[in-house]
Amino acid sequence: MHFASYENTLNEVKEALKNPQDILKAVQSLQDDNAKLSKQIEAFVKEKVKNLKSVLTTEIQQINGIQFLAKQVDLDPNGAKDLAYELGTLGTNVFVVLATAEEGKPTISCYISKELVAEKNLNAGNVVRELGKFIQGGGGGQPFFATAGGKNTAGISEALEKAIDFVK
Repeated sequence: MHFASYENTLNEVKEALKNPQDILKAVQSLQDDNAKLSKQIEAFVKEKVKNLKSVLTTEIQQINGIQFLAKQVDLDPNGAKDLAYELGTLGTNVFVVLATAEEGKPTISCYISKELVAEKNLNAGNVVRELGKFIQGGGGGQPFFATAGGKNTAGISEALEKAIDFVK
C-alpha cells in the first residue's frame, strides 16, 4: 500500500515533467533553469530600480529643507527597499515613502536620512505605523528605514497623501 502511493506520486511527477527518460536529470534541469531565471530577474529589478531612481528624482519636492517623495511604485517590497536606499544617496535630508501592491498585498516603506532622524526627531518606524493604518496593517523597523504590510490596497493613495504631514 505504502509503495503504491510512492509509485502513484512518481508517475504523477513523471507526467508533470512530460515523461522524461531520467526524472532526476529533468528535475535538476528545472532547478538550473529556475536559478538562471532568478538571476535574470534580479538583474532586471536592479536595472528597473536605477531607471526609477532617475525618473523619481525629478518628482522630489523640497519641503522645509527636506527632499520629500511619496509614491506608489511597480516593484516588489525588496525592490522598493533598494529604491528607497538608492534615493537616500541623494543627500542628508531625504524623506521617502514608497508603496507597493504586489499580488494584492500592500506594503509601505519609509526611508529617512540618518541626519534627519537625529536633527528633526523623525522615525521611520513611527511613520509606517501611522501610515499602515490606511492599508489595514502595521509594521516597524529602524528609525531610518521601516516597512508596514497590510490588507487594503485601496488605502495606499490616502497613506501617501498623509505622508507629507510628517515633514510639514
